[in-house]
Amino acid sequence: MAAVKNPMGRLPGSERSAGRVREEREKLPKSVRLRALLPDIKALVAPRKGILAFGFVLMAINRVSGLVLPASTKFLIDDVIGKRRTDMLLPLLAAVVAATLVQGVTSFSLTQLLSKAAQRLIAELRRKVQAHIGRLPVTFYDANRTGALVSRIMSDVEGVRNLIGTGLVEFAGGLLTAAIALVVLFKISTTMTLLAFTFLVGFGLVLNRAFGTIRPIFRERGKINAEVTGRLMESLGGVRVVKGYHAEEREEKVFASGVQRLLDNVLKTLTSTSVMSLSSTVMLGIVGAVVMYVGTRQIVAGTLTLGGFFTYTLFMGFLVAPIFQIVAIGMQLTEALAGLERTREILAEKPEDADPRRTVALPSISGDISFEDVKFAYEEGKEVLHGVSFHAPPGTVTALVGPSGSGKTTIIGLVAAFHVPTGGVARIDGVDLATVRLDSYRSALGVVLQETFLFDGTIRENVAFSRPEAGEEEILRACRIARVDEFAEGFEKKYDTIVGERG
Repeated sequence: MAAVKNPMGRLPGSERSAGRVREEREKLPKSVRLRALLPDIKALVAPRKGILAFGFVLMAINRVSGLVLPASTKFLIDDVIGKRRTDMLLPLLAAVVAATLVQGVTSFSLTQLLSKAAQRLIAELRRKVQAHIGRLPVTFYDANRTGALVSRIMSDVEGVRNLIGTGLVEFAGGLLTAAIALVVLFKISTTMTLLAFTFLVGFGLVLNRAFGTIRPIFRERGKINAEVTGRLMESLGGVRVVKGYHAEEREEKVFASGVQRLLDNVLKTLTSTSVMSLSSTVMLGIVGAVVMYVGTRQIVAGTLTLGGFFTYTLFMGFLVAPIFQIVAIGMQLTEALAGLERTREILAEKPEDADPRRTVALPSISGDISFEDVKFAYEEGKEVLHGVSFHAPPGTVTALVGPSGSGKTTIIGLVAAFHVPTGGVARIDGVDLATVRLDSYRSALGVVLQETFLFDGTIRENVAFSRPEAGEEEILRACRIARVDEFAEGFEKKYDTIVGERG
């Protein structure tokens, strides 16, 4: 058997290729990257288009009914109070109360309908991402920390609730309210509205540029959070090693460094949102001053009534308020798109059984293993196995002997079909392992790995992990063969004893 180079500290090829793809994608214009997400957004929205359509209808009713109160002020001031039309008071109050009730009912219905749909979507995505990650090759796990994968499954999908939940509908509702308010404002005073609208358009352009700047920061936050979580899980999982080498202080510094990077990222977004809020406030003050100046002159000139001016200021609030709302919702949607982009990266990875060559099913295995001039490289251009050949007949014991890093674990990984040779052929019972269906092969395969791993559960559950349907006698027989019965039967609960995390 040929000697191999030490693969410790390597950068697996899958990580390098994924990193290159990610870097190339991030160099693309934001519009191109956003268009690339459209099929994913459509796939999420399509099954729920009925709910979303009903949500938009409810939102339209909600926003229109919310405008009844400010619209009624003109009639209240100019007619009921100004012209002493007291006969209009009760109908006016009835309209306001009815509109308020409609607004309350539609708000409640929106929350129940869309928020629950969004939470169901999050649960569905988590199941989908976890199932997909579970079917990815071992090289993918070599390239990604456990904490990073946990973050992908649990955190990245959270933001999509704003695509299906109230976020997107609220955004549309804000635009609808602004459009209706704009029509009313033009009807009351064209001059004031043109001046105010000019400021709003300028602010809209600033917002568009700001969101384009913030989105990469949100993407980076997800990445940093995954790295920090991964390191923390490693530190907690290896606490005995940390304490054994008195490395607590070193781990504190590493974690503190990660937390600082996360804090810096958060502070960047807070600065950006603060600037947007400041711009919103300044814009509101300028628009308010313009409305007060022009409105006063029009009232003095007799071209605008007091009630009309009062109604105008209220509707101006309905025009400006959605812009403040857009700032908040826009941040949520930006975060959602960043999370969706990261989730898309995971789902784009090909499962290990997706190889079209894997068509051969093995109903049973006798255990005849042969390697014919097998070559393998974790990283392209850096071969670690150089033409390995051997034959291990069934019913015999074959020992792989060599120093650390000589390739023993790599060979076992090839036998277990965790990897595929980059050259030569690895055969099982005369069949090329690269063509064998993994479900048929691994269901008949027994593997004792270098690192023993036990799940949090009972002894019985761990023994039956590979065959959950195994009967009691089969489980006890396996325990006797592995000498598990020697200590298991000494416990009070015997095979129902909880072994705890990692045993």
